[in-house]
Amino acid sequence: MTGTRQARSAPTVTQISLPADARALSKLPRIDYEDAFMVSAGVEHTPQQWVRAVIDDAPARVRARLFVGWLALGLKLGPPWSSRRVLGWRVARSEPGWLLLRADSWLGLRGELLFGRQPNGLLFATLVQQTNPAARAAWARITDTHQHVVRSLLMHAANREQAAEVGAHS
Repeated sequence: MTGTRQARSAPTVTQISLPADARALSKLPRIDYEDAFMVSAGVEHTPQQWVRAVIDDAPARVRARLFVGWLALGLKLGPPWSSRRVLGWRVARSEPGWLLLRADSWLGLRGELLFGRQPNGLLFATLVQQTNPAARAAWARITDTHQHVVRSLLMHAANREQAAEVGAHS
């Protein structure tokens, strides 16, 4: 007797408009920049599991580059190894379907990373407030790189999680 295995589609990462209900979770007084990505990976995870998959389970060299890049933006991060933070980011809100990370910058940026549980995937958003011209100029210079890095992080996490899910059911 042979079992049939249902083929899974490859994970996808699609840039979308940030839904209003997700935007409402922000603690920023004003949002000057936002982007949002939908990850379809065929796995059901809590936001905390997605944070682990996207950030904590990324290779050490990737986490180091993220941390150094965030410091270059002047983010005031806590210890990256702290169990109460996510690679230095403070948890600003944690609900069953959402997790919001927050960091402020001496440069004048205020940033949030939002992880939202979706059926078979994740909604990930970056929200930024720019409080002065230097912050606006810095963010304008890195926007394309930021989006490229986010897509890469999300795709690698989705691939790892889908492979783990398939392996668990084999």
